[in-house]
Amino acid sequence: MDYELIRLADRPEIKERAARWFHEKWGVPQAAYLESMEASLSGAAPVPQWYAAIELGRIIGGLGVIENDFHDRKDLAPNVCAVYTEEDRRGRGIAGALLSFACADMKARGMDTLYLVTDHTAFYERYGWSFFCMVRCDGEPGLSRLYIHREL
Repeated sequence: MDYELIRLADRPEIKERAARWFHEKWGVPQAAYLESMEASLSGAAPVPQWYAAIELGRIIGGLGVIENDFHDRKDLAPNVCAVYTEEDRRGRGIAGALLSFACADMKARGMDTLYLVTDHTAFYERYGWSFFCMVRCDGEPGLSRLYIHREL
């Protein structure tokens, strides 16, 4: 592995760069990422948390753990969100490594069950996730798949 997995709380100096990176990937306002990242840095609660894969100083992948990823099942929390790997780094297991890293970190914080909304099929199953139910995401006409992961 020629990249490093980090928890933003352990590397607060990259907060601004990470917020800009997630904004560029998902289009969610950078201010929303900054607010969530500030909350993670406060250490007041186990959620939210943010994670990144860094290679030679470049963010090549990332994800977050938030209470709810904009869906109607508020009881299914917390949620992994914003999973992304740079196109030129895909196929190297980075997303899987980030997912494993985040799940283990959340378990250490007392949260052994996580949820994830996606339209992908057959991707997250490779990393121990199971389809759980369909949910309605804010502003979306159809339903999306919600997965569950229990860290044993």
